[in-house]
Amino acid sequence: MSINNFWLRFLGFAGVLGGVILFAGDMLFYYDSHSIDILTNMGNVSDLRIVISGVCALVAAWLYMIGLGQVYYAFRSTGSVARNIVLICFAGILIGYGVVHAAYVAIATTAKLSVQNGLNISDATMLALKTNNLLRMLIYPLFAILSYLFIIKVWNRETVYPRWIIFFFPLLPFLLKGFIIGVFSGSARLVVSGGFLNLILMIFFLASTVALWNSGSGKDK
Repeated sequence: MSINNFWLRFLGFAGVLGGVILFAGDMLFYYDSHSIDILTNMGNVSDLRIVISGVCALVAAWLYMIGLGQVYYAFRSTGSVARNIVLICFAGILIGYGVVHAAYVAIATTAKLSVQNGLNISDATMLALKTNNLLRMLIYPLFAILSYLFIIKVWNRETVYPRWIIFFFPLLPFLLKGFIIGVFSGSARLVVSGGFLNLILMIFFLASTVALWNSGSGKDK
């Protein structure tokens, strides 16, 4: 696979932009500078914020998938079986991000109706939350397989990535999520915890772009 530096960087920035958009979608769902209660905040946001946030899921998923092209390039020298498993698992996770976020529309809409009609917000959103959590559980096995292969292949220098990219791979921040979020408080904690999964993908694609900055073939055009 031959690609010049411009397009290789473009792929990475597409992944970063996907993270930015979906992070913004998270904030549209439940950011409120005066409250850190996510369900209550979703119950009080405007209809427009819910609609725009839902649309963000599709746009971000497209951009994430474009960004995945950079991972394909980095793994081009590995065996086809390992490379394809990495790509399938990573694609499944990125698409899952979009699906899980889109499913939050049901939670936000139910929360909003609960606030408007004086219903118990926890009881009303229980089914939507249960479904959303189930969707997340389906993604974890893919994440486990991806993490194992990604780290092993990069550490053994079977990819174009340098070893330091492992520190920016989503596994480490995911395992340290509780500690990282605990550093913050108030609205800052809501922002970090609410958009955490997209923040770690933004960091990964940014680090990936830096790592592959001049790895393309030919001149920039």
